[in-house]
Amino acid sequence: MNPIINKKDFEELSTNLKDLAYSYLEKYNPSKQQLKVYLLKKYLTKFNSSNSKKEVSKIIDEILNSLEKNKLINDSLYSDSKARMYLRRGYSLNKIHQSLKMKGVDQVHIKDSIEKIKKKQIEPDFVSALKLCKRRRIGAIRPEANRELFYKKDMGILARAGFSFEMSKRVLSLDSEEFKKLIKII
Repeated sequence: MNPIINKKDFEELSTNLKDLAYSYLEKYNPSKQQLKVYLLKKYLTKFNSSNSKKEVSKIIDEILNSLEKNKLINDSLYSDSKARMYLRRGYSLNKIHQSLKMKGVDQVHIKDSIEKIKKKQIEPDFVSALKLCKRRRIGAIRPEANRELFYKKDMGILARAGFSFEMSKRVLSLDSEEFKKLIKII
């Protein structure tokens, strides 16, 4: 792109993309990658300009860097807040790692968030598994007669949630009285 010839188009496109970025940030708290994908999609659907994708991605990268300098987006804080939210929902540490990875957060930020969780909480996977059992009404919450019938199904639910075999076995082997005591503590 020759900046002298297309200077007006360049400035117009960058201001439009900045406006879109600011409006998106007002509504949501995205990661850097989510905002980049959003701006690329909006460019492809809304703007009919002669700029190549490489030029547009350079413009978007500049916008993201300026937003990061002004501390409007911060992947470290995003990772920490999402990890805590997922933990409250009953996600395992494995599932938290995968969810943050799918959001486009860097591996460094993900590891830091998970380490913070491990330092603050005692056995976060066990607590999350208990929360999941309570929410899905599996394990010790089931009537005693049905527990053996649904054991494989409950193991599958916990496995898909990212819990290890040993952790799933440990949670499902709890009796209902012990389970109720542990839920009250949480």
